[in-house]
Amino acid sequence: MRHREGGEQGPDLLQRREDVRQANFLELFVDLVLVFALAGVVSRVARDIVSEDIVARWRAMAYLVVLTLPLIWLWITTAHITSWFDPRRRKIQYIVLASAFGLLVMSSSLPSAFIGRGWAFVLPYVILQVGRPLILMPALRGHPLRGLYRRALPWHVVSAAIFFAGAAVSGGARAALWGTAVTVDIVAAQLRWPLPGTTEPPVSAWATDSTHHLPERYQQFLMIALGETVLAVGTTFTSQPISPETSALLVVAFLSTVLLWRIYFYRSGQVLAEALATAADRDAAGRATGTSHVLMVLGIVTTAVGFEAVLQRPEGLPEPAWLVATLGGPALFLYGRIRLERIVFNRLSLRRVVAIAALAVVAFPLYFAPPLASPIAAGLILLGLAVADAQHAAGRPPEAPSPAH
Repeated sequence: MRHREGGEQGPDLLQRREDVRQANFLELFVDLVLVFALAGVVSRVARDIVSEDIVARWRAMAYLVVLTLPLIWLWITTAHITSWFDPRRRKIQYIVLASAFGLLVMSSSLPSAFIGRGWAFVLPYVILQVGRPLILMPALRGHPLRGLYRRALPWHVVSAAIFFAGAAVSGGARAALWGTAVTVDIVAAQLRWPLPGTTEPPVSAWATDSTHHLPERYQQFLMIALGETVLAVGTTFTSQPISPETSALLVVAFLSTVLLWRIYFYRSGQVLAEALATAADRDAAGRATGTSHVLMVLGIVTTAVGFEAVLQRPEGLPEPAWLVATLGGPALFLYGRIRLERIVFNRLSLRRVVAIAALAVVAFPLYFAPPLASPIAAGLILLGLAVADAQHAAGRPPEAPSPAH
């Protein structure tokens, strides 16, 4: 099929779903920028979590969420654009490149996001969130997506105002306003951007299609986060004095990352695309899938912060904030994975519930143990879960997805 190089108006911009399925090179380029961005978040948060100031340590955990969510949300909205529209079109390629550059600029501001370079973090996000619908709407006359973007714009303007208000202040006030702004963006999207006096749109922001493109992008999203963990830990290890503790932590961090990958893909992550394709309510399934992956990525990033803290302060006793990171990160990942299991197989994963409970139980005794003990304990719990999964699957045919109908 021959495509026009000029014009690119109307429904011709929409995805050629029958022959565009896998992520193209521009999307993978966005992924590389996101790896850099998440590594920057980990570095920024780790700087505070090892501070001597107890307030700074706990504030760092709030900063982690406030900085990570806008980056994640920008990546997700970009993935939806490349799922809806033909990524071979020049206009879509420009939008994807602009999104990658926006992520890069936001990432460069992370070290001083709350004290100086707030506008460098806010402006790219706001320009992309408001500008992309304005660019795409003229090409969607007569298509339901136009109405969806028209409903989204007022909400983007509201969140932009809150982001700008945050950039005008600093410190904790800025973090609180930015957290409110990104919450407005995510919650409004979950509710399909409701507006007074309007009916529910005929198209959903979250529904998946039959090409498996968006589910595969979510799988790659998890791999990005796992890759960021390896990058952050490896970079910090090279700058630390080599000791038995830091060397052991490097091994534990790598093996834990492998276990997180194994737990995700067995088996819900592996058959996610098939499950979403057969779901009775693709809107609800797509919305739940997005939420579960956001939770898992937040868990992985939190776990990476815990590794960083132990690498930088391997001696003495751990701080409570470090335990929250090293144990709470895997627990948050497993909670997101439980939600994914519900989507794919319509059941509660008791093995993962038990693993979360085990992470909570070991927290108190680990407070009196060396810092390295907590990532080791978390890794052993993840190993036990992976072994239990393997034993459950032994001698059985691969389980087919069975989403709710």
